[in-house]
Amino acid sequence: MSFEEYLRDAAGKYGVTFTEHQVHQFDQYYRLLVEWNEKINLTAITEPREVAIKHMIDSVSCWDEKRFKNVQTVIDVGTGAGFPGIPLKIFIPDIKLTLLDSLNKRINFLQTVVDTLQLSSVECIHSRAEEGARNKILRDKFDLAVSRAVARLPVLAEYCLPFVKKNGYFAALKGMKFAEETQEAEKAISILGGKIEDCVEIKLPYLEDRRAVIYIKKEKNTPKAYPRKAGTPDKKPL
Repeated sequence: MSFEEYLRDAAGKYGVTFTEHQVHQFDQYYRLLVEWNEKINLTAITEPREVAIKHMIDSVSCWDEKRFKNVQTVIDVGTGAGFPGIPLKIFIPDIKLTLLDSLNKRINFLQTVVDTLQLSSVECIHSRAEEGARNKILRDKFDLAVSRAVARLPVLAEYCLPFVKKNGYFAALKGMKFAEETQEAEKAISILGGKIEDCVEIKLPYLEDRRAVIYIKKEKNTPKAYPRKAGTPDKKPL
């Protein structure tokens, strides 16, 4: 089967629908991912079926249509190879997306993807999260922050919540230790102005592993002291 066939199959089993144009964009993205992965380390997952399920469908699993009905601006913090941000942009074309990553080689790859897929209203920014969140242009500016496979939740919350507007959301895509991380992060999330609203377990097609999306609402502005300087959140989690 081709990547497009695997994607259609996985989407059908998960319960999402992509247009032919979207399937084509996902396929272009997959081809660029495999091509660039030979030059720079983007992903350990390159088989078409695995990418379709573990990258593409997993990424769109965080989109909650009811919760996000007023979401227009989205930032993907520590986006890496573009997950979950680019699949979300393909799936929900109207969002204004910012992709933030600390490695310039990955930013070059992401810009190539954006240009090739002709994605509008996407900005690729080379910056560490701790520095980006202190930039007035980015701080408190987004309806939604998303992040996947970057850090444990207490650390990730410090990276992401400063970017989010009051009453906006932070959606963290988490693996099998999601329950433990959620409990561990309650204090940090509260300090940073957020509140855990929901933890939704996700079942991806053909996979037995447990994963979840943790939805955090930002109830008040993050204190100016956060995020702390680069490296500190990881070394000394809140």
